[in-house]
Amino acid sequence: MSFSFTAEQEELRQLVRRFCEEKSSSEHVRRLMDSDDNRDDKIWSQMADQLGLQGLSIPEAYGGSGFGPVELGIVLEEMGRTLLVAPYFSTVAIAGQTLALSDDEAAKQRWLPGIADGSLTATLAIAEESGSWELDSVETTAAQAGDEWSLTGTKMYVLDGATADLLLVVARAGDELGLFAVDGAAAGVTRSKLDSVDLTRDLGRVELDGVSAVRIGSGDATEMLVKATDLILAAFAAEQIGGAAKCLEMAVDYAKIREQFGRPIGSFQAIKHKCADMLLEVESGKSASYYASSVVAAGDHESSIAAALAKAYCSTAFTHAAKENIQIHGGIGFTWEHDAHLYLKRAKSSELLFGSPARHRERLADLVGI
Repeated sequence: MSFSFTAEQEELRQLVRRFCEEKSSSEHVRRLMDSDDNRDDKIWSQMADQLGLQGLSIPEAYGGSGFGPVELGIVLEEMGRTLLVAPYFSTVAIAGQTLALSDDEAAKQRWLPGIADGSLTATLAIAEESGSWELDSVETTAAQAGDEWSLTGTKMYVLDGATADLLLVVARAGDELGLFAVDGAAAGVTRSKLDSVDLTRDLGRVELDGVSAVRIGSGDATEMLVKATDLILAAFAAEQIGGAAKCLEMAVDYAKIREQFGRPIGSFQAIKHKCADMLLEVESGKSASYYASSVVAAGDHESSIAAALAKAYCSTAFTHAAKENIQIHGGIGFTWEHDAHLYLKRAKSSELLFGSPARHRERLADLVGI
């Protein structure tokens, strides 16, 4: 299996990098953090209309470009570098990929075109009060009356859950696990934004009190949701390693210009070692991320193994890079006004989202039979 990117994929990376660096400056990120908005509408429209990013991984039959997890990983890696504040991950990487995986043609025709053209935001709700992302921990119930379904339960840590137009909710329907679509503004839905360490990303609490829902697909959805989880984890690892790479760049750039005892601090062995360790972890994380994107794109039998490994490794690498970046910046880094702290808070939040590194290492051990 080749891990090199094609010329078109490299062109996509450069295009998205230029866009993110221009549109997601530190000042812009901080302005959105201090507001109640989780996106800039003008930038969101440009992403959809001019770059086609929302439709990148949506099949062409539903208004998208028909690319896959590898191209989506490239986009998310670049967005992670600049901490882009937008409901892109929740809408495209989570809800879009999950809907595209389902066998419900009507559901795909109904919602995927809206995601592709940027007119619809969406998310997936799995975790509940326990904080677990395991499918067997789901307690939200789905009741059927004729052709109608209603959901009752509470979902936690829902990415952009307080604002998403469409909520994809995992719930129990008797002995089966089902996926249900809920209008974010439906009667019986109560949504609130949770306090979070990372102010660049919104997490929500969603309470469902007999809410009318549309079941997506038929039969038990566990197998489909496991595949969707692999896609989400691979995409998330790409975003994390993008953030880690940016921390490394910030640290190296500062080490070149900050002088101590008449010489750049980067010339001291202690700083060299820190940067070398960060480089090793970032490059290793990229390998894990790119491999995960490749195998989930191919539907390889190692998808779950690669996704768990990538999430565990990139979580740890991002947090370590963010901490070392602050250390190398010394006194100037120990203030909220410096961007180094934005990356640390994003890294710590991302470390636990969708499961901790320890949980994914445990899952990896189970998958390989250790």
